[in-house]
Amino acid sequence: MKEVIAKLRYLRQSPRKVKLIIDELRGQQVLLAEQQLQAMSKQAAQPILKLLKSAVANATNNFKLDKSKLYIKSIIVGQGPVLKRYRPRAFGRASSIRKPSSHLAVVLVEKEAPVSRKSAPKASFNKGGKK
Repeated sequence: MKEVIAKLRYLRQSPRKVKLIIDELRGQQVLLAEQQLQAMSKQAAQPILKLLKSAVANATNNFKLDKSKLYIKSIIVGQGPVLKRYRPRAFGRASSIRKPSSHLAVVLVEKEAPVSRKSAPKASFNKGGKK
């Protein structure tokens, strides 16, 4: 089973906001996840959709995998560097402004059709109580 990895680094969005979106996508089929991202009104949905399309393009062009069989194995978000800015406040003070960024990684796998296994005969139990 081949794994296809795509990364997005230095996304200027807080990891907390991005996590709200990626929690809904974990374990889903790629086609369904794309439809959900296109329908979302969150700002972080567009970069995640772009990342997902990049991973699918890597899978189809580099590994010759079928797009309809691809699933999201894992999608994670980590904290990137924080830009620190300052804003003037009353009485000559300054207050800090934190501008966080995120690093994302998505792993796609191709799921095969489940293979039916022949099960062993089940053990029968004596219902009468005596052997």
